[in-house]
Amino acid sequence: MPSATMFKDRFVAALLALLTGAVGGHRFYLRGSRDVWGWLHPPALLLGLYGVWRFVVAGQSDALTWGLLGVGAALVIAVVVQTLVIGLTADEAWDARWNAACTRRSANGWGPVLVVVFALFTGVGSLTGALAYVLQRYFGGG
Repeated sequence: MPSATMFKDRFVAALLALLTGAVGGHRFYLRGSRDVWGWLHPPALLLGLYGVWRFVVAGQSDALTWGLLGVGAALVIAVVVQTLVIGLTADEAWDARWNAACTRRSANGWGPVLVVVFALFTGVGSLTGALAYVLQRYFGGG
């Protein structure tokens, strides 16, 4: 539920989603510390990182490893999508949802759009690199 007294800036929310989305920073900024979905981000991050460790360092390629990697990939995808949604929301729609009780209105300009562009580059680059690594390990045998 949006706070009645605190203005929620769309640029700040998009930047937090990009930089701290894996630990739920943007969700805590928008919804507060009682957000259940925000608290699910850190365990999902740890599970995904454990899957990466099992795959890369320990060289394991079992069902558990792939499940953990799936959790990590789902988190990355969710964070990129959340960054896109936040960054591409119109100021009027943003204010209607998050700043209805505030007198201050959003006027973000290009800031959130640049965050979205960077999120797309990093998200696509990360997923492409991970896919190339997995395919090389699978078909290259090493």
